[in-house]
Amino acid sequence: MEPGLKTAAQNTKNSKKLLNNYSRYPVEFKFGNGKFLFDSNGKKYYDFLSGIAVTSFGHNHPDIKLAVQKQFDSLWHTSNLFESNGQEELAEKLAGKSGLDNVFFSNSGAEANEAAIKFARMWGKGRFHIVSAFGSFHGRTFGGISASGQEKLWKGFKPLLPGFSYVEFGVIDEIEKAITENTVAVMLETIQGEGGVKISPKGYIKNVRELCSNKNILLIIDEIQTGFGRTGKFFSYQHEEILPDIVTAAKGIANGLPLGATLCTKEIGDLMVPGTHGSTFGGNPVAVAAGNVVADLLTEEMLSGISELGQIFLAELNEIKSPFIKEVRGKGLMIGIELEKSISAKTMASKLLEKGIICGTGGQNVLRILPPFIITKEDILIFAETLQKVLDEVSQGNK
Repeated sequence: MEPGLKTAAQNTKNSKKLLNNYSRYPVEFKFGNGKFLFDSNGKKYYDFLSGIAVTSFGHNHPDIKLAVQKQFDSLWHTSNLFESNGQEELAEKLAGKSGLDNVFFSNSGAEANEAAIKFARMWGKGRFHIVSAFGSFHGRTFGGISASGQEKLWKGFKPLLPGFSYVEFGVIDEIEKAITENTVAVMLETIQGEGGVKISPKGYIKNVRELCSNKNILLIIDEIQTGFGRTGKFFSYQHEEILPDIVTAAKGIANGLPLGATLCTKEIGDLMVPGTHGSTFGGNPVAVAAGNVVADLLTEEMLSGISELGQIFLAELNEIKSPFIKEVRGKGLMIGIELEKSISAKTMASKLLEKGIICGTGGQNVLRILPPFIITKEDILIFAETLQKVLDEVSQGNK
């Protein structure tokens, strides 16, 4: 167990009731406002994690809160057996932003990916094989872990769902070799977030798009973490100026309310007739109300600002002097700091937390930085200065 972490069983609260599947920091947040979170003792923290790329517009955002409160006052839930103007409105916005035609709403990223797998196999008419990448993460459901190229996710859960194979991320030749007569799709992240903020090589996604078109197979892009402005485009595949066949989204879609979306072409969407797929809570009116505001807030000016802040962040991080930093990489406000193996990312995250900075990890040795879009250059400087101090303290402690 890393220093500063507790399992549910070690926590004095609910220790006999909560499932022991999380390693938790010994901090409970009670209030959030903008880019700050406040714990049960009143201590203030800079939130550079955003609930893992979720609260992209910070906490207690006035426009989002107003829309949610208004929806709460009128209707919480009915059923997808009835029409929903809110869903129609958000679907129109997402279609316009993405270039795709149809949208299915679910509750989470894992469910969005489950839908993508089903949509692809329906389109394949008997073809079922899907190629994904080692290091990928597509959720914790059986379809999600079967599509994910991380052996640690499979431990104890085999046999996985059949029909998946994995190739080295970023190598187009590996995908071509993996394609068989039963292959229906290639499923990729443009940036592997859980895998350590690994960015696909320039031109890779465009080449995969061309390969899929030539082989008559679908391209599924998992935008669960990279979508909704995180990389400086509404969707990250737009950096490569391509159009996937299926796109999945969640996390930042509704700024903290549970919502996922699977977008697809009309050709695929026309196959999903009543009875083929569904969700009881998917597209809940309250979550959709938040999603509509988020989509409106992501203007071109906002997206340009995210790109600019990301460049400033990378520049400041590259000024840090420490033997523990191996590489800094990122796109927009999705940033990874790869550390030398002599120090774990969770240890560093714990030390930063003690100093009032919240960040995450990706893999064993990468600090994952996913701040809200409302941060300023001053906030970035505070993060960089704090990280430098922590690294210096660790260096002194190792002497």
